[in-house]
Amino acid sequence: MQSDSPNSGFSRRQFLKTASVTALAASLSSSRPLPAADPIQRTGTSHLKLSLAAYSFHHQLTRYWPTPSIKPGTLTLSDVINFCAAQNLDAVELTSYYFPNPLTSEYLLKIKEQTFRLGLDISGTAIGNNFCLTPGPDRDIQLKLCRDWIDFAAEMGAPVIRIFAGNIGTDQLENQAVDLCVQGINDSLKHAAKKGVVLALENHGGITSTPEQLLRIVKQVDASPWFGVNFDSGNFHTDDPYGDLEKIAPYAMNAQIKVSIGSGRKKQAADYGRIIQILKQAGYRGYVALEYEEKEDPIQFIPPILQKLRELLA
Repeated sequence: MQSDSPNSGFSRRQFLKTASVTALAASLSSSRPLPAADPIQRTGTSHLKLSLAAYSFHHQLTRYWPTPSIKPGTLTLSDVINFCAAQNLDAVELTSYYFPNPLTSEYLLKIKEQTFRLGLDISGTAIGNNFCLTPGPDRDIQLKLCRDWIDFAAEMGAPVIRIFAGNIGTDQLENQAVDLCVQGINDSLKHAAKKGVVLALENHGGITSTPEQLLRIVKQVDASPWFGVNFDSGNFHTDDPYGDLEKIAPYAMNAQIKVSIGSGRKKQAADYGRIIQILKQAGYRGYVALEYEEKEDPIQFIPPILQKLRELLA
């Protein structure tokens, strides 16, 4: 047994003292809310896991939220979950649009049981909200939509919700839309924090069309560990989309990857390796969900894409 003598190098007593101080510092740090304007603080190197968004089957699924599809789809969320299990994925993102409306606890628990039985996490969900609406009944509906889905996400075990900023209204200035969006997020965050669900603001056009616009909103949201950015690789239609993705990656609490990427007005095949490297360089730890939006049959074309992503994530 090694002694604690002065000549024994880094002694057991010193180790225990150092470990205690380190543990205390980590405890104090984790108890403090992280400023939303700062990059997400993480421990360890980047660690990426693969998921698949139910939106990848948007032509095959019946849409119920916010308005129902005209024609019923050929697939259900249960079918999507089975597909993800057959592909040996780690998780599935269950987009809110395809849940029945009204939605019951019985259905949510059924989904939770199926995913757990098949060894899948629910990496997250998403809502098509609009927080740019001015105060009134329509805005109240949007805020209630977010609160309801925070409850639904918590019940089925989804840790994060992709949210949108919304759209600039008629005769509305961008500054006004930004202020309303920030207020909507802040109001929703109070409930999200109680339920333990992260709200991740997506770069989704409009007042989040550029990284500067997106981060302008992020930096005005109240400091909270339950808020961050949803990194969507296909949603910047700028002259340098990869460079712009680098700017938002440090703030990512959730990540999506798409088959195509926009460069100005042109659409081209995405460089998966470059996108994954951006996430790794930012130290991102978490799920990367493929969101397939191409015209070709997802059942046929998704499996080879997943194989390419597996190789890159490894």
